[in-house]
Amino acid sequence: MAGADSPSAALRRRDLCARGIRLAGKMRSDVVDLLDAYVERQGLDASASVAAVEGVPPAAVERWDEQTGTQRLLENLAAYRAFRALLAQMLEEQREQLGEADAALGRALAAVLLQVSAFAYHLEELLRLESRGPPSEEGDGPPPQPQGVFEQKLRGLGVLRELAQWAVRSARDLRQLAKPGPGSAPSPTESP
Repeated sequence: MAGADSPSAALRRRDLCARGIRLAGKMRSDVVDLLDAYVERQGLDASASVAAVEGVPPAAVERWDEQTGTQRLLENLAAYRAFRALLAQMLEEQREQLGEADAALGRALAAVLLQVSAFAYHLEELLRLESRGPPSEEGDGPPPQPQGVFEQKLRGLGVLRELAQWAVRSARDLRQLAKPGPGSAPSPTESP
Protein backbone atom coordinates (compact mmCIF):
# COMPACT_ATOMS: atom_id res chain seq x y z
CA MET A 1 0.00 0.00 0.00
CA ALA A 2 1.49 3.29 -1.09
CA GLY A 3 -0.47 5.33 1.48
CA ALA A 4 1.82 4.45 4.37
CA ASP A 5 4.91 5.39 2.34
CA SER A 6 3.61 8.65 0.86
CA PRO A 7 5.13 12.01 1.83
CA SER A 8 1.83 13.10 3.38
CA ALA A 9 1.74 9.94 5.51
CA ALA A 10 5.32 10.59 6.63
CA LEU A 11 4.40 14.17 7.57
CA ARG A 12 1.31 12.95 9.42
CA ARG A 13 3.40 10.37 11.29
CA ARG A 14 5.96 13.00 12.30
CA ASP A 15 3.17 15.33 13.42
CA LEU A 16 1.49 12.59 15.46
CA CYS A 17 4.84 11.64 16.98
CA ALA A 18 5.63 15.26 17.88
CA ARG A 19 2.24 15.67 19.56
CA GLY A 20 2.69 12.33 21.31
CA ILE A 21 6.08 13.41 22.65
CA ARG A 22 4.49 16.56 24.08
CA LEU A 23 1.64 14.51 25.58
CA ALA A 24 4.11 12.08 27.15
CA GLY A 25 6.14 14.96 28.62
CA LYS A 26 3.06 16.60 30.13
CA MET A 27 1.83 13.26 31.42
CA ARG A 28 5.18 12.52 33.07
CA SER A 29 5.20 15.93 34.74
CA ASP A 30 1.67 15.41 36.05
CA VAL A 31 2.45 11.86 37.20
CA VAL A 32 5.52 13.04 39.13
CA ASP A 33 3.38 15.70 40.85
CA LEU A 34 0.68 13.11 41.54
CA LEU A 35 3.26 10.67 42.87
CA ASP A 36 4.47 13.25 45.40
CA ALA A 37 0.91 13.99 46.53
CA TYR A 38 0.01 10.29 46.61
CA VAL A 39 2.99 9.41 48.82
CA GLU A 40 2.14 12.23 51.20
CA ARG A 41 -1.62 11.56 51.38
CA GLN A 42 -1.22 7.79 51.71
CA GLY A 43 1.44 8.12 54.42
CA LEU A 44 4.03 6.17 52.44
CA ASP A 45 7.80 6.40 52.33
CA ALA A 46 8.83 7.72 48.91
CA SER A 47 11.80 5.34 48.88
CA ALA A 48 9.69 2.25 49.62
CA SER A 49 10.56 -0.76 47.54
CA VAL A 50 7.62 -1.97 45.48
CA ALA A 51 7.33 -5.20 43.53
CA ALA A 52 6.58 -5.12 39.81
CA VAL A 53 2.94 -4.35 39.09
CA GLU A 54 1.09 -7.34 37.69
CA GLY A 55 -0.31 -6.73 34.24
CA VAL A 56 2.02 -3.88 33.28
CA PRO A 57 5.05 -4.63 31.14
CA PRO A 58 8.15 -2.94 32.55
CA ALA A 59 9.29 0.18 30.72
CA ALA A 60 12.87 -1.06 30.71
CA VAL A 61 13.47 -3.34 27.76
CA GLU A 62 16.45 -5.29 26.53
CA ARG A 63 17.48 -4.77 22.93
CA TRP A 64 15.42 -1.60 22.64
CA ASP A 65 17.41 -0.57 19.59
CA GLU A 66 16.36 -3.73 17.73
CA GLN A 67 12.62 -3.09 17.98
CA THR A 68 10.60 -1.99 14.99
CA GLY A 69 8.32 1.03 15.13
CA THR A 70 5.27 -1.23 15.19
CA GLN A 71 6.68 -3.27 18.08
CA ARG A 72 7.29 -0.07 20.02
CA LEU A 73 3.74 1.14 19.40
CA LEU A 74 2.18 -2.20 20.34
CA GLU A 75 4.14 -2.42 23.61
CA ASN A 76 3.24 1.17 24.47
CA LEU A 77 -0.43 0.54 23.71
CA ALA A 78 -0.51 -2.61 25.86
CA ALA A 79 1.08 -0.71 28.75
CA TYR A 80 -1.27 2.28 28.56
CA ARG A 81 -4.32 0.05 28.32
CA ALA A 82 -3.14 -1.68 31.49
CA PHE A 83 -2.50 1.68 33.15
CA ARG A 84 -5.99 2.84 32.21
CA ALA A 85 -7.53 -0.12 34.06
CA LEU A 86 -5.19 0.19 37.03
CA LEU A 87 -5.72 3.93 37.42
CA ALA A 88 -9.50 3.49 37.24
CA GLN A 89 -9.21 0.90 39.99
CA MET A 90 -6.98 3.21 42.04
CA LEU A 91 -9.47 6.05 41.64
CA GLU A 92 -12.29 3.84 42.89
CA GLU A 93 -10.19 2.62 45.83
CA GLN A 94 -9.22 6.19 46.69
CA ARG A 95 -12.87 7.24 46.72
CA GLU A 96 -13.78 4.33 48.99
CA GLN A 97 -10.88 4.91 51.39
CA LEU A 98 -10.87 8.68 51.63
CA GLY A 99 -14.30 9.62 50.32
CA GLU A 100 -14.55 13.28 49.51
CA ALA A 101 -12.01 14.10 52.22
CA ASP A 102 -9.28 14.29 49.62
CA ALA A 103 -10.97 15.53 46.48
CA ALA A 104 -7.72 17.04 45.18
CA LEU A 105 -6.02 13.64 45.00
CA GLY A 106 -9.10 12.21 43.28
CA ARG A 107 -9.08 15.01 40.71
CA ALA A 108 -5.37 14.53 40.05
CA LEU A 109 -5.86 10.77 39.60
CA ALA A 110 -8.81 11.40 37.27
CA ALA A 111 -6.77 13.90 35.23
CA VAL A 112 -3.90 11.42 34.78
CA LEU A 113 -6.40 8.69 33.90
CA LEU A 114 -7.80 10.97 31.20
CA GLN A 115 -4.29 11.65 29.87
CA VAL A 116 -3.52 7.92 29.78
CA SER A 117 -6.75 7.26 27.86
CA ALA A 118 -5.96 10.04 25.40
CA PHE A 119 -2.43 8.74 24.92
CA ALA A 120 -3.70 5.20 24.27
CA TYR A 121 -6.03 6.63 21.61
CA HIS A 122 -3.09 8.56 20.14
CA LEU A 123 -1.09 5.32 19.89
CA GLU A 124 -4.03 3.64 18.17
CA GLU A 125 -4.05 6.46 15.60
CA LEU A 126 -0.35 5.91 14.94
CA LEU A 127 -0.94 2.18 14.48
CA ARG A 128 -3.69 2.92 11.96
CA LEU A 129 -1.31 5.21 10.09
CA GLU A 130 1.26 2.41 10.01
CA SER A 131 -1.40 0.38 8.11
CA ARG A 132 -2.03 -1.76 11.14
CA GLY A 133 -5.07 -1.33 13.28
CA PRO A 134 -4.71 -1.56 17.04
CA PRO A 135 -5.29 -4.98 18.59
CA SER A 136 -8.63 -5.48 20.28
CA GLU A 137 -8.95 -5.19 24.02
CA GLU A 138 -10.84 -8.47 24.29
CA GLY A 139 -9.51 -10.76 26.96
CA ASP A 140 -8.15 -7.89 29.01
CA GLY A 141 -9.82 -8.56 32.34
CA PRO A 142 -9.81 -6.24 35.30
CA PRO A 143 -6.52 -6.14 37.18
CA PRO A 144 -6.36 -8.27 40.32
CA GLN A 145 -7.35 -6.44 43.48
CA PRO A 146 -4.77 -6.25 46.29
CA GLN A 147 -6.13 -7.75 49.48
CA GLY A 148 -5.45 -5.10 52.08
CA VAL A 149 -5.46 -1.32 52.18
CA PHE A 150 -1.68 -1.16 52.64
CA GLU A 151 -1.19 -3.47 49.63
CA GLN A 152 -3.48 -1.18 47.61
CA LYS A 153 -1.37 1.82 48.59
CA LEU A 154 1.87 0.06 47.64
CA ARG A 155 0.42 -1.10 44.34
CA GLY A 156 -0.69 2.46 43.63
CA LEU A 157 2.83 3.68 44.34
CA GLY A 158 4.19 1.05 41.93
CA VAL A 159 1.68 1.97 39.24
CA LEU A 160 2.56 5.66 39.39
CA ARG A 161 6.30 4.99 39.39
CA GLU A 162 6.05 2.67 36.39
CA LEU A 163 3.75 5.11 34.57
CA ALA A 164 6.37 7.85 34.98
CA GLN A 165 8.96 5.49 33.47
CA TRP A 166 6.64 4.61 30.59
CA ALA A 167 6.12 8.28 29.81
CA VAL A 168 9.89 8.63 29.37
CA ARG A 169 10.09 5.48 27.24
CA SER A 170 7.12 6.56 25.14
CA ALA A 171 8.73 9.88 24.28
CA ARG A 172 11.91 8.03 23.32
CA ASP A 173 9.96 5.50 21.23
CA LEU A 174 8.08 8.26 19.43
CA ARG A 175 11.30 10.13 18.70
CA GLN A 176 12.65 6.95 17.14
CA LEU A 177 9.44 6.43 15.15
CA ALA A 178 9.53 10.02 13.86
CA LYS A 179 12.90 9.43 12.21
CA PRO A 180 12.60 8.93 8.46
CA GLY A 181 13.08 5.45 7.09
CA PRO A 182 11.19 2.24 6.39
CA GLY A 183 9.23 1.34 9.51
CA SER A 184 11.53 3.67 11.45
CA ALA A 185 13.55 0.68 12.57
CA PRO A 186 17.08 1.70 13.51
CA SER A 187 20.06 0.35 11.72
CA PRO A 188 22.30 -2.01 13.72
CA THR A 189 24.85 0.78 14.24
CA GLU A 190 22.30 3.35 15.37
CA SER A 191 21.60 3.81 19.08
CA PRO A 192 18.70 5.64 20.77
